[in-house]
Amino acid sequence: MSLKWTDVLDIAIELADTKADVDPRYVNFVDLHAWVLALPDFADDPQRGGEKVLEAIQAAWIEEAQ
Repeated sequence: MSLKWTDVLDIAIELADTKADVDPRYVNFVDLHAWVLALPDFADDPQRGGEKVLEAIQAAWIEEAQ
């Protein structure tokens, strides 16, 4: 399965698994963008990962972490 920027919840779940020691409330968007691109299943245009998408991923990750 390959992840796209629209797979917000799946990306959040992957980040919760791979970055379990990170509190998503304090992640900056530069790091978040890089971490999404580094996910093994991620395959989408890096330029499409704008602020709104990153906000949605961060919000889903916060929910997943709780």
